Amino acid sequence: MNSFHFLLLLSFFPFLALLISPKLVHGNAELRALMDLKSSLDPEGKVLGSWRSDGDPCTDSFLGVACNQHRKVANISLAGRGLSGMVSPSVAELKCLSGLYLHYNIIFGEIPIEISNLTELVDLYLNVNNLSGSIPKEIGKMTSLQVLQLGFNQLVGSIPKEIGSLKQLNVLALQHNKLTGMIPPSLGNLEMLRRLNLSFNNLNGVIPATLADIAHLEVLDVQNNSLSGVVPSALRKLDKGFQYANNQGLCAMGFRFPTLRACNKDSIYDSQISVPNIPINSSYPKVFPDSATIKFHCNQTQCSKSRRFPQAVIAASVITATITLIGSGFVTFVRYRRRKQRILHTSDSSVSQLSPVQPMVYTRSPSPLVNLEYYNNGLDPLADGKNCSGLSHEYLNKFRFNVDEIESATQYLSEANLLGKSKFSAVYKGVLRDGSPVAIRSINVTCCIPEEVEFLKGLSLLTSLRHENIVKMRGFCCSSSRGECYLVYDFVTGGTLSIYLDMEDGSENVLEWSKRVSIIKGIAKGLAYLHSNEASKPTIVHQNISVEKVLLDNQFNPLIMDAGLPKLLADDIVFSALKVSAAMGYLAPEYVTTGRFTEKSDVYAFGVIVLQVLSGKTTVGGSIRMAVESFRFDDFVDTNLKGKYSKAEAAILSKIAVMCTHELSEQRPNMVEVIQELSMYSSHSS
Repeated sequence: MNSFHFLLLLSFFPFLALLISPKLVHGNAELRALMDLKSSLDPEGKVLGSWRSDGDPCTDSFLGVACNQHRKVANISLAGRGLSGMVSPSVAELKCLSGLYLHYNIIFGEIPIEISNLTELVDLYLNVNNLSGSIPKEIGKMTSLQVLQLGFNQLVGSIPKEIGSLKQLNVLALQHNKLTGMIPPSLGNLEMLRRLNLSFNNLNGVIPATLADIAHLEVLDVQNNSLSGVVPSALRKLDKGFQYANNQGLCAMGFRFPTLRACNKDSIYDSQISVPNIPINSSYPKVFPDSATIKFHCNQTQCSKSRRFPQAVIAASVITATITLIGSGFVTFVRYRRRKQRILHTSDSSVSQLSPVQPMVYTRSPSPLVNLEYYNNGLDPLADGKNCSGLSHEYLNKFRFNVDEIESATQYLSEANLLGKSKFSAVYKGVLRDGSPVAIRSINVTCCIPEEVEFLKGLSLLTSLRHENIVKMRGFCCSSSRGECYLVYDFVTGGTLSIYLDMEDGSENVLEWSKRVSIIKGIAKGLAYLHSNEASKPTIVHQNISVEKVLLDNQFNPLIMDAGLPKLLADDIVFSALKVSAAMGYLAPEYVTTGRFTEKSDVYAFGVIVLQVLSGKTTVGGSIRMAVESFRFDDFVDTNLKGKYSKAEAAILSKIAVMCTHELSEQRPNMVEVIQELSMYSSHSS
């Protein structure tokens, strides 16, 4: 290499560095931001010890951190972790952040203005902390926000009118703070707003009439403030969704709000002079402007005439106001009907043309479930919010839960409620607001089928399964900004069948014989139901039936869990579960050559379960199989039974186990035939 080429090569290195460095610098910037956030949120290092400067935020090692498909930090979920620091301005360096969940902690200090640089943020949860200071007006620049939760803090000052610029906002929750001033009329510009909670503050002035024009508004809570004036009649459409108690100055026209006092002329007059339609960039008026104080100077001879004049003006004003209110309500209704008809008759699926019954969709999320996003929750964990999955499927709408309900049920997905965890999901115990216990499975959306239509079909199927030996699915919730789906099932109290195997000699939890027979029969009935082809459901192959997938209730009735779950999961996730099945001996021999699951592969796994229940062992070796085939009962029946079992039943169960685990699938019975065999013998002990 001559000197010219050497110099040319050297001159190329700076350009190469420029090409490579931005990605590295950006990655380091995110890591540095996380470490700054750790130092400020958890100064004593009690919670975020897993956040290490030499770690990778896009692995499971960083508690509560999730990345998107481009390996950028997309979610930070640290609700209810006992964090007792401040929110660092460095959070603004996480440019791709779509969800920030820091609620239910002890975070103090002010909301950093820099947080407004998170223009991709969809969910901001800072509620139930000890934040102080005012709400930064710069939040109005966060145009992607759909949920803004700042309730239950110590925030002061007025509500920034700039919040009216957040056109995608679904939920605005500012309750239980120390906010003062008027409710900004600019909030009426929030076209997608569904829930607005301003309760338990020190707000004064009137309720802006602009709020009544929000087409999608379902809940307006202004309880326990110092509001006054006439309540806009159009808010009557909210019915019980309008909460206004403990505002002594509020009044109503006629009987539209029975619990409010009727307005007098002063209330009407004050309302008329205090509710102009104010643009976002204008300043707020006083509640009672100086120019509104009108004094009539008259002597005895002039007063009678001058008094009649203002009375006539007031009467005319009342009539005009009433007609205006009725007219505006009619115009609003007509506009709503026309908009609805226009939307229903168009094929354009853009954000601006979503149906009023279909909430905003966050279209920039890389999640395959992007169109499942509804809005993430209601105003606070105790409110009855709507659902967080915006499925237009009429049937599925009945089964939707919201994130508030999921968080409230599981104490914010507390590890104390964690029942089990795998690489793709976790299961939590929870209690719904009606007191019923549930099991909630969280699944990362990257593990789900990417085709939305197929995913919806899978959800439809899971919610339709109804059998006494199948765990009932009560509903679901999918959040694209969180990157997770939650499946809500009835909670089964007895745990899995596996915990009753491999019992030590003399254990009190040994299953007696009659219960073992009943459990085997119940599993057989559940599988037969799944394999049946009915009008209400197609044939379902479980694919992963095992003693870990059978739950027992308090009467020891078996219930099969995760039935139909593979219908929601991507192929590679389903395939990864085979390793466990193969290791435990559940995988049918033909799968190696065919690569397909069939009803007969479920039958094979059922046969293995029968052997496990009879022997009381999770591992069924060759010696047990040989003893079963030879009907040497004392060599394979669980010794913990102390000989208390029916040999007649043991014989038929052994026969069924041998038939079901035949190497040739065509030689195995179907589950209906298995049930027929079982029905020939009644349960008894000998």
